[in-house]
This record gives sequence, C-alpha cells and structure tokens, in this order.
Amino acid sequence: MKKGEIAHLATPGADIAVRVMPNAARNAVTVEDGVIRVSVTVVPEDGKATKAVVKLLANALGVAKSRLVLVRGTTSRDKLFRIDP
Repeated sequence: MKKGEIAHLATPGADIAVRVMPNAARNAVTVEDGVIRVSVTVVPEDGKATKAVVKLLANALGVAKSRLVLVRGTTSRDKLFRIDP
C-alpha cells in the first residue's frame, strides 16, 4: 500500500483496528472486507513486530509514528490504535 493510501481514516481521535500477520514473506498493509491487515517480516518477540506495524501503519495513514498510540493488543494479533491530534 502506498503512503497515505488509507489516509481518509486518519482523523484525530479515531480508533484504528488492525489484524497483524507477523513473520510474513513481505511487509504490507492491505484492506480486505473492511479489515486492515498489516503483514510484517519481523518475528513477534520483544515488541519488534509491534514497532514494525506502527511504522507501516503510520506510513499508510500518512501520519507520524508518534501520533499512533497502541490502546489494546500489546501481545495480540488484533491491535487497536488511536490517532492522537
């Protein structure tokens, strides 16, 4: 997904639910049936996959990484992010 591809979702205060696919073949952000899926090549240990997800998701939303706050799902594949103003 290109930079800003899902930028229409990037409103301050919005909650963004994602499904994470760690240890994937390539990094990608896709939307299937209204579900945002973030595939990362990083293994899910010590928060490495979550950091990779933040980087990819911020790029796809067209916002700074510092504006994405993980609300729920630190160790889960299903994560909820909030966009800070």
